[in-house]
Formats: sequence, structure tokens, C-alpha cells
Amino acid sequence: MAQDPIARLLADPPDLPVVAGLDALRRAVADRGAAVVMAPPGTGKTTMVPPALAALVDGRVVVTQPRRIAARAAARRLAHLLGEPVGQTVGYAVRGDQRVSSATRVEFVTTGILLRRLQRDPGLTGVGAVVLDEVHERQLDTDLTLALLVDVRRHLRDDLPLVAMSATVEAERTAALLGDAGDSGDDVAGPVPVVDVPGALHPVTEVWSPLPPGVKRSDDRGITPAFLDHVAATTRRALAQHDGDALVFLPGVAEVGGVVRRLASLDADVLPLHGRLPGREQDAALTAGPRRRVVVSTSVAESSLTVPGVRIVVDAGLSREPRTDHRRGLAGLVTVRVSRASAEQRAGRAGREGPGAVHRCWSEAEHAHLPAHPAAEIATADLTAFALDLACWGSGDGAGLALLDPPPAPAMEAAQTTLLGLGALAPDGTVTERGRAIAAVAADPRLARALLDGAALVGGRRAAEVVALLSEDVRSPGADLVAALRAVRRGGPDAGPWTAAVKRLEAALPADRRGGGGSERLGDDLAVGLVVALAHPERIARLRPGGTAYLMTGGTGAAFRAGESSLAGVPWLAVADADRPAGRRDATIRSAAPIDEDLALEAASALWEEAEQVGWVEGRVVARRTTSLGAIELSASTIPDPAPHLVAGAVRDGLRSDGLAVLPWKPSALELRRRLAFLHRALGAPWPDVSDEALTDAVEAWLGPDLARVRGTRDLGRIDVTSALRRLLPWPEAGRLDELAPERVVVPSGSAVRVDYDGDQPVLAVRIQEVFGWRAAPALAEGRVPLLLHLLSPARRPAAVTADLASFWATGYPAVRAELRGRYPKHAWPDDPWTAPPTTRTKPRR
Repeated sequence: MAQDPIARLLADPPDLPVVAGLDALRRAVADRGAAVVMAPPGTGKTTMVPPALAALVDGRVVVTQPRRIAARAAARRLAHLLGEPVGQTVGYAVRGDQRVSSATRVEFVTTGILLRRLQRDPGLTGVGAVVLDEVHERQLDTDLTLALLVDVRRHLRDDLPLVAMSATVEAERTAALLGDAGDSGDDVAGPVPVVDVPGALHPVTEVWSPLPPGVKRSDDRGITPAFLDHVAATTRRALAQHDGDALVFLPGVAEVGGVVRRLASLDADVLPLHGRLPGREQDAALTAGPRRRVVVSTSVAESSLTVPGVRIVVDAGLSREPRTDHRRGLAGLVTVRVSRASAEQRAGRAGREGPGAVHRCWSEAEHAHLPAHPAAEIATADLTAFALDLACWGSGDGAGLALLDPPPAPAMEAAQTTLLGLGALAPDGTVTERGRAIAAVAADPRLARALLDGAALVGGRRAAEVVALLSEDVRSPGADLVAALRAVRRGGPDAGPWTAAVKRLEAALPADRRGGGGSERLGDDLAVGLVVALAHPERIARLRPGGTAYLMTGGTGAAFRAGESSLAGVPWLAVADADRPAGRRDATIRSAAPIDEDLALEAASALWEEAEQVGWVEGRVVARRTTSLGAIELSASTIPDPAPHLVAGAVRDGLRSDGLAVLPWKPSALELRRRLAFLHRALGAPWPDVSDEALTDAVEAWLGPDLARVRGTRDLGRIDVTSALRRLLPWPEAGRLDELAPERVVVPSGSAVRVDYDGDQPVLAVRIQEVFGWRAAPALAEGRVPLLLHLLSPARRPAAVTADLASFWATGYPAVRAELRGRYPKHAWPDDPWTAPPTTRTKPRR
């Protein structure tokens, strides 16, 4: 009887560093049911951990990979070691491609595949163990799948072994989360064991290759041709200085193609590597050849793939990360500087098989300023699909789930608002049947909505074709998505992945919506535009009058690059892709299709609105009745008699922009405002806040009856502000206004002196002779705030300032008397101010 292939492999394993840690892994799984394997790339963890688990459990071991290319490559590698073709003991399942059988014991899948399986079958029937690979990359699907698996172990399957594999110290945090998952019925607490496998890298020499003077990495069009020239030149120099194959890292598919073309004359095989290539071409890049090779790759080769023969790494120092502008509704990938951790992982690719070298296309000084680690996707990405997955799981906000980081509240709010608009969530946040139908389509929820609704309007086949264009990120020549559709139909360079996506998406439709159908009046141009508009109603755009720029329904301006697209000037567009570079007011349209107004209204009916708009424009109230599609105004007419509350809002806006100084502040109004401000500071409520901000916010409360007549700044100038302020007086407390904050205070001489409330403390300015015999000035605001006395000379110049008159008579008055009696001999300067009669006269009475 033939020996079990997995047992045979484990009995005679390859010489890989991870083999030394397999016994510790077996003990951890036996004791706690979970473990974390921390091992750098190249140690063999992806190859050897899954079969080690398969020998321990009944059922299939499911291993996740962050990318399709990595899942397929890992399955091929392990199947090769077992001496079998893929699809027997080892298989894989990725979007649009699956090779498994009843004999499969180890199945490599993308994280998204496992996520959808969890939603369909939380108990993971037939699964004996799960391995989550590359958790350190912090992709959104990986974070969520980890959290859901912890939940499954806690509540459904405490017998399900779970192993997370990481290349960084994030392993400790992951171990703590897994420790919360339950321990197969044990009472053991704390993090699960971390199996630390040291790397076995050979030394890698660092070579710094900074940009030549005047060369920029990027401009408003993206990565510059001059920078790609620099990367190509650095690669040629590295090949001349070192032996072995080269691996060149670039941020995206376009840059990979640009450098491949620049290296075409090399005496070597120059091969691209990225996720959009057909499997045959990916396999070629991952297979050692008879000639020297230069593999030009995106970040797919950074940690989860092994490229044999590599002794040279050329790193452009850039990566693509998801970013979302939630306020403008723009989401996509942006080019950023690579982190130091990612740079180290890339460099390590050169030291797997022997001493190597990394040529970095930046300076050593720049390296010190790179971020330490890449940002977790949950902090930067669009969370719409994430929020829908949470709702389908029954945890709408993620509370109680073992997430490495909580989702940012603004991003979650934006995602839930989008899902409400799609009909995927009920107002209480629970998932609807429509939401479950959207979630069942392996696509972004917006694209799934466009597929399901677009099939009824343009036919299932055409809807699937357009959604496939968007989901596979097919390049659009001249930003024209219709031209891109025609190109892939003819078999262009993107046709392979696109065709597979079309078949998959069409199969996801109900049987009665597949194939043709839909409106016969729509040609491809409008059909493409309609499906795009269904996916992104907030990006429907209309040409601005007299210009070349557009306004999108979401409120963001957008424009094509000058001379780039034949679509420039089309009245209505459905924008599939746009980004807004830093410092730019308008977004740049990357991909779009034409649409007409009727179809725009049909696709974005939820954004259609009739409203009365009353605003403050250049010093006057402008009132209009408008019909709008989001931020796009379709029609408008004047309102002769606008509603008072709308006028109040316009005046409020006017006061905010022009300031309260536009009102006629007579002395009586200013005095009353100061007294009210004093009482608000001293006593608080119910005495009103009369600051600029508070008065502006409460404009209806105090200017209310006057607002009906206001149509501009001239009308504001006629308002009696004193009477308006009195409307803010609280009742019955208003009857005590003169007691608590009197306008004047009677002093011993009989004079009624005005109190100055302009400062923080009320001030009474009075000549010294008028307060002889006064032992204390009255305290205001129910005795809480003493009057601050400014004691004046006969010439009404300040001689002393005090809030304690008794202390002044005792200690301060003798010095003031000595100074002033010679200067003002006709005035009374008695020795005893306590008993001297107060006077307003120049000579004392005899």
C-alpha cells in the first residue's frame, strides 16, 4: 500500500528553517487549539505548516493567501513536493478558478473566498483546520476573517484549530486575540503560543541609488517617465555588478509595463509579474529558466511568493495603498512611499539562496524618514464591503469581534450610509434580503448593485461585461470606458481576466436575467454609462456652463487632463474612476462613459430633490425653488415670499459671513449687551449668552419678528437692536435686571454714576471726594461680583484702583492725599475719610 503523501513529506521534509518549529506548533495546537507562527519570508512556513496540520486533524486544512497568484503558487509548490499534480492532495480555489477534488486535504484559497464561505456556513463543515497566512499585511479581508474565525471558535467550533502566520512582531497582538477565542473547553487564559522561526537569510548588500538632480518620482499625471528611466538604469547597473536573477519592485501594472519595455534589449528574459496577468504568464515569472531573468513585479512578490534564482532586488520604493476621501466619495488606490518594514521584506528576497544585493532608488537619508510600517487597510480603505459583511454576520458595528484595530467611526458611518442608499441595510442597521443578494455577488457592493439592477435595464450579459471592466480595473484608453469595452471584446491585453470575470458575474445573476434582454434603445455607450451610474450615482457628472470641467452629484468638481479624452465636452458623464491629487480643487477623471439626463435621473433617483433654497448672497436674501440631482442643479425659479424660517437661516449665514457689525448697534444696545454678558458670566443660565457666535446661532430668538421684512443689509440697518436683545431676557428673572446689573450706582455724594461692564469685572469710575464715608461699594449679581472702583482725581484722572474700599482708606488713601492735596488745594483732603462728608464741590462747606 502506497504511503500517505503528506506522511511521506513530513518524514523526509525539505531543508527549510520552519521544519525545526513544527513540533512546537503541534504542541501548541494540541494544548490550546491555536497558535501564531512568526517567521520571515523564505522560511517555508506556507509550504510546511499546512501539511503538518493535515496530519493532525480530520477534514480539510484551508489556507488563506491575500492574493490569487500567491494561492495558486503555494498550491503548486506543495503539490510538487508531494509528487502530485494540483487538484489531488493539494488544491486551490480563487475567484474564477478552482482545482480541488474529494481527495484534497490542503486547499489554498484567497482570504475573500474563505470570508464568503464563513458567511454561508459559519461552522465550516468539513474543515479540520484553518491557516491564515500573511496576517502582518493587515489587509481588510484578513483582519475581518481573523475576527470571524475567533468568533466561530468562541461560539460554534471550539474544536477548530486556527493558526495565524505573520512575518513581523504583529504576531504578539494576534496571539492575544486568538487567546480570546476559547481553548477547547480549557480554562487556560492569555495569548496562544507564538512559534518563532528565525530566518536563514544570507547577507544582503545595500546600494543606494538616489534620483538624479531634477528628476521627480511623480507629478499630477502619476509616476513620471523619468523616474521609470531611473529604475531601468538602476536595474542595468545592478545586473552588471552582481550575479543571479533580478526582482524589480514597482507600485502598479502600468509602471511594471513601462520598465519591462525599457529593459527589452537586455540579454535576459524580462518578465512581468502582477495579479492581472493570465496564470500561464504568472507561472513563467515564478519558474526558473535556462537564461538569466529579470522579473518586474508589483508588491505581490513582496512576502507571499517565492521567485527562484533571485540574488538582486531593485526597489523603486513605492507601493499602492487604498485611500478614501469620505467627504467627496472618492476611493481608490494611491501611490505612497514604501515603509521601512516593507523595504526590508523586499530586500530579503535577494538573500534567500545566497548572498545578494538590494539597489534602492532613494537615498540613505530619505530611508530614515520612511514610515516604520504600512498602514492597516482598516484605517484607510473604503469600508462599504466590510460593513456589509459585518451586517450579514449580525454584528453591524463590529462590537465584540476580535479586530486588531477598530474601524474608524467616520468611515463606518459613510459605509453604512452607502449601504442604506443601496437598500442593503434597514434603518436599524440590519441586513435586508437585497443586502444578502448583493453580498452573494463576489464584488464590491456598489458593483453588485449595478450588476443586479443593470441586468434588468441593459441585459445580464452587458451588465456583467461593464461590471467586469470595473472590478478587474481594465485600462481605459483616453479615459473612455466604452473604448475599453470594445478593446477587450476584440481580445485586447486585458481580455483573459475580463472574460473570466464576465462569466463569473453573469453566473451570479438569477437565471432569468442572464444573457441578453434589457432596453434595445440603449447602445453600448449609454448602456456602459447607465451601469457605471448605478454603481456610482454620486459620480454622475454634468458639464459646467461655459467650461470643460464637470460637477459630480456628490459635489466634487472633476475634469479630464487637457487633450487626453475624446469625452471632454460631453454634456453628461458617468465617472467610473477619479482621484483628487493633493492641492487640486477638482478631481481628475481616469475613466468614464457618456450618459444622458434621463438615464442619470433613473440611476440616481434617490438623489433627486425639490427644495426651497434661501441664501445670503452679496448682502441680500436670494430665494429660489430648485430641482437638483445631488449637487447638480437641474432647474430653478424665484420664490417671491420665502418661509420665515428659511429667511432666518439666510440671515444667520449673512451674519456669520459679514459679522454682527452690519446691525445698527446704538449705545443703548451695546450697554444692554454688556450687562447681559456680565450676568451670563457671573450667574450662567437662564441669563443668555450674547457672544457673537451665540447671537448668530439664535438669530430667530431675538430677531424673529424683524426677519420677515429683511431682504438685505439695508433692512438689517433698520432693526431696533435694543428691543431685539430684550427678547432674550429670561422671565421672571428679567424684573431683577436693574438690581443685579444696574446701569448706574448712587454714590454717597448723591451722584448716579454709570457702571462700565466692558471688561471682565464691572467698573465704577468716581472722584475720591464723592465716596468719603463709604465703607464698601455694593457687590453686583447677588453679591457675587464686587465693583472695581476707579478712584479719580479732581481732573478725573485715575488715582487708585480698588475693590476693597475699607483697605484703601486705611492704607492707600494717606499716600494719595499727600500726592494730590498740593496739586488740588481747593478740594477737600480730610485726614479722616471715614467721617468726612462726601462732596462734588471744589471747596468744602463751612
